[in-house]
Amino acid sequence: MRILRDYRKVPEECQGLVLAIGNFDGVHRGHQAVIAEAQKQADKLGVPSGVLTFEPHSREFFAPDAPPFRLSTLETKAAHLKWLGVDVMVALKFDLAFSQKSAEEFVKDVLVDGYKTIHVVVGYDFIFGHKRQGTTVVLAALAKKFGFGLTVVEPVGEETTIFSSTAIRECLKQGDPSKAAALLGHWWEVEGTVVDGDRRGRTVGFPTANIPLVGYHHPKLGVYAVRVGLQNGTHVDWINGVANFGKRPTFDKKDVLLEVHILDWSGDLYGQTSRVAFVDFIRPEMKFAGIDELTVQIALDVKAARTILAEPDNRQTKYADKKTLS
Repeated sequence: MRILRDYRKVPEECQGLVLAIGNFDGVHRGHQAVIAEAQKQADKLGVPSGVLTFEPHSREFFAPDAPPFRLSTLETKAAHLKWLGVDVMVALKFDLAFSQKSAEEFVKDVLVDGYKTIHVVVGYDFIFGHKRQGTTVVLAALAKKFGFGLTVVEPVGEETTIFSSTAIRECLKQGDPSKAAALLGHWWEVEGTVVDGDRRGRTVGFPTANIPLVGYHHPKLGVYAVRVGLQNGTHVDWINGVANFGKRPTFDKKDVLLEVHILDWSGDLYGQTSRVAFVDFIRPEMKFAGIDELTVQIALDVKAARTILAEPDNRQTKYADKKTLS
């Protein structure tokens, strides 16, 4: 998969493609339907398929001090797009100048002059351009004016739930990563750099990799059955684990940290980037009377995680395999 960051100098082999456009935060099943339609159109026309997204997310740009909300970083998003078989990923920088482009300027500068796009695919709720004035109706008129095709994908869901980033965030807030995975079409995962901690886990027989979650939507505080993705050459090894996401009230800590104990594994991860996929919720975070009581509970959590991760429904390997960005 080619990754491009600009629309002013586009390699010839990345022009004349079908583009799916959106933020694609989480690359959930609704996003996957939009991407699949773009790939279908690209196959029909015999041209590359592409996904155009924005970094940072416009919501981050306009409200930098708001609570973190993202389901995926650009790195994870790229890995999932590669996993889905996308030919070209375009990650345009969203800054003040870009935010002031009108809907027509965006279409002409980026889609027509930049990528010479022959067909565009968007979701039903796609909004673009300065002050969010571009709707799918506006885009249809611009497609006719500039001579490219357009497909608008209707809402996708099951039963009474539409696949959406908002619904997934609510699942995670309620401590239901399994339901979030059903909406995503893959496990929800985070990644971050392992930092040095108190090393208290080693003293009780359960060493942890400590990972601050920067920019991510925060799931419910508590203990989870997880899988940890460790880079191994050109692919990622996923290893069972148990994690606590919380403030560690037993030790009167206030900051929120993800602490991951990798089952049946030993090694040093300090300074390395690790991925953590949330499979199921085990229990809420609790305050214990002391180390002994905590140690007993961790042993029970490990046992619970082993049981959960061995369940047939949790054995599926829906993971984007390798790092894509340099």
